[in-house]
Amino acid sequence: MLALLLAVSMTCSMTAATGAVAFASDDTATEESADDATADDADAADTEEASDDTTEASDDDQKAADEVAALIDKIYVQERTDTTDEDCKAAKEAWDKLTDAQKELVEGEEASPEYFGRDTGDASKDDPRNQDEIGENELLVVSFGTSFNDSRAEDIKGIEDALAEAYPDWSVRRAFTAQIIINHVEARDNEVIDNMQQALDRAVDNGVKNLVVQPTHLMHGAEYDEMVEAIDGYKDKFESVAIAEPMLGEVGDDATVINDDKKAVAQAITDEACKEAGFDDMQAAADAGTAFVFMGHGTSHTANVTYDQMQTQMNDLGFTNAFIGTVEGEPEDTACEAVIEKVKEAGFKNVILRPLMVVAGDHANNDMAGDDEDSWKSQFEASGDFDSVDCQIAGLGRIEAVEDLYVEHTKAAIDSLGTSDEAATDDADAEATDDTTDEAAADDAQTEETTDDTAEADAE
Repeated sequence: MLALLLAVSMTCSMTAATGAVAFASDDTATEESADDATADDADAADTEEASDDTTEASDDDQKAADEVAALIDKIYVQERTDTTDEDCKAAKEAWDKLTDAQKELVEGEEASPEYFGRDTGDASKDDPRNQDEIGENELLVVSFGTSFNDSRAEDIKGIEDALAEAYPDWSVRRAFTAQIIINHVEARDNEVIDNMQQALDRAVDNGVKNLVVQPTHLMHGAEYDEMVEAIDGYKDKFESVAIAEPMLGEVGDDATVINDDKKAVAQAITDEACKEAGFDDMQAAADAGTAFVFMGHGTSHTANVTYDQMQTQMNDLGFTNAFIGTVEGEPEDTACEAVIEKVKEAGFKNVILRPLMVVAGDHANNDMAGDDEDSWKSQFEASGDFDSVDCQIAGLGRIEAVEDLYVEHTKAAIDSLGTSDEAATDDADAEATDDTTDEAAADDAQTEETTDDTAEADAE
């Protein structure tokens, strides 16, 4: 009995202990669940707070980016104002304060991260040529301009350097006609370039007597006309003024009109293109199935016929693998799709694109060689008609033969000043002769009148 009672007692104790443990485990589990719930609530609160911070930061980022975009749009204009210099400085300072993430958010009517962020080369290699102390003879080189630093230094400065070397007695100075570009270069690179009015005022203030203007424009288009109009307003402020021919000379009436300038440029650009592509000449390139497409800007001006004349010149030189196209203006048969069809029909399977422009700027880098689907490179590739499509990004201004052509045009303009002086002297001599003749006639008339008076007196 005693043993039985002990066994029963031990069983009850073990049962009670087990129940106690079970209850303790349940309490612990409940407490842990409560702790987990509290932790989850804390995490949710942290996530919500982080989300609010992100939203707030994102709003602040966009606001900062929008402020910069507005400043860029303000200087992306063709008219210079009294606050332009300050506006350019403010835009750059605001850009420099942005984080990398904020810079990617900059977007406006004209603004984008590329305005300040794109690397276009070293601006220090350029020379704005806006120095005073010009002297009596100034050679003002007028260009549309480019914000691409490498191209500005190699193409525009290349032409200016060639002229400075050829005419050491003339002070070479620079003017750009695109204020948008002037502002861009000033804001981004702190390089100040004169516009036409500033350059002409500088010449007047420096006492320039003889002014020769050499435009780097391709043709007698709208930009050239505007330049001439600006110069006309200053002609009475100098003793003599002469404007040299643009690169391709006179326009002509139709596509068949060719001059020596167009022939020289056609030969120069094809020679350079072949050299860079590794061909001896255009015939060797044609034999290898390679065509060269020279992409010009294009214009709605009547001078647009110049591009057709260049195509005629290529044909006359026997270059069956040279094609002229244009980006803007009234392209029609020079539009990209039309040129693609021409190259395809001619049977060439390899294409090399090259700009028919003085500078390799935005059009060359974006419209011609860009990655967007509407670039010429992309369109040629998308056609599926060619085995290869390559680009040569180089302006005409760096080609020595083209620089020589500008030197010749400048010489003709300088020589014309002497002709003008001689003509003025001849006019003065002629006028003096006329005066002498008039005086002689007056003397004869006086003598005749005196004789008549004497005869009349004698008659009386």
